[in-house]
Amino acid sequence: MRVKLAEIAFARSGDKGDTANIGLIAFRPSVYPILVQEVTEERVKLHFEGICNGEVERFELPNLHALNFLLHNSLGGGGTVSLMLDAQGKTFATALLRMEIDVPEDLLETPSLEPSPE
Repeated sequence: MRVKLAEIAFARSGDKGDTANIGLIAFRPSVYPILVQEVTEERVKLHFEGICNGEVERFELPNLHALNFLLHNSLGGGGTVSLMLDAQGKTFATALLRMEIDVPEDLLETPSLEPSPE
């Protein structure tokens, strides 16, 4: 089944110079392996086509059930030199959460994919 990342994860983003930094965190530990499989550097680069002009790096954080992405050369120079409306990359998390991925249907049949206190 195809779902938007917003249905199974949350995200935060910011900047480091001209690099956007996006953290993607699974609502539940059972979702993390799907994120690892589906949300690749190549797919994120394609999702941000026309925005990310450099490479995309992915870092896995299994103890946090999270992935961290660095989108190099994405902020028009960054900070005070950028003419972009979002020179700090704060909206990149929301943009990533719109990406659609394939998720096994049985995972979505769990009582709730809302964040749990696990």
